[in-house]
Amino acid sequence: MLAALALIAVAAALPFLLAPGGHSAGAAINRCAIPAELGSFGGPLPRTGERLRAGGPLTIVAFGSSSTAGYGASRPERSYPSRLAALLKAQFPRIAIRVVNRGVGGEMAPQMMARLDRDVLAERPDLVIWQLGTNSVLHDLDPAGEANWAKQGIARIRATGADVMLMDLQYAPAVLLHARYREMLLVIAAVARSEDVPLVRRFAMMRHWSEDGAMSLPAMLAPDRLHMSDLSYDCLARQVARAILAARNEPVTVAARP
Repeated sequence: MLAALALIAVAAALPFLLAPGGHSAGAAINRCAIPAELGSFGGPLPRTGERLRAGGPLTIVAFGSSSTAGYGASRPERSYPSRLAALLKAQFPRIAIRVVNRGVGGEMAPQMMARLDRDVLAERPDLVIWQLGTNSVLHDLDPAGEANWAKQGIARIRATGADVMLMDLQYAPAVLLHARYREMLLVIAAVARSEDVPLVRRFAMMRHWSEDGAMSLPAMLAPDRLHMSDLSYDCLARQVARAILAARNEPVTVAARP
């Protein structure tokens, strides 16, 4: 019964979550939609669901490097964390929702971990969306190191009671030039499975949008052919918002993280 209610709630919100501003819902579905297997991020968000069911407040920290900071966006409000905040506030107008952008360009997992307490945990988040991996690929580093840092970070975040959601690489020519990007994708996915946290499969989403014809590479990427554009940041935010909306309808028997 709960699962059926969750599907009804998410389906009712699809036109809102998929439609970029200024476009009809039908046009937006063609542009932002992803296959069902990519839309299931896996892993529970018990704290997030609890806060939404209770009427808030909800604090989300977007943690990562330049594509979290919003490099490639035409304005700060076009970054994916800003778009996520706008979407959630429109969907939940009576809930105090705060999305804090803690992206720093050029950083890799060790640098992020060094500022985890100051920049992330100090905000007392209910959910941390951790985007990682791309800069390590661009520097040809061993993906196994990323896995170790990710597991340490997940443990430290969960120790506060917050949920964690991982986000993998962007699909871009500058990334594809590095041989270990496939290994990094597999490593991040393995961490998400082993730690039972949701994974935003950004690389696969963007590849789908490109190969399916929903967005050309010039439309999906900034002029540097690495960072995302206003359009793809918006679609990414909509997919993340769908996962957060679904968390509101997760069975209440799911235990919160210690």
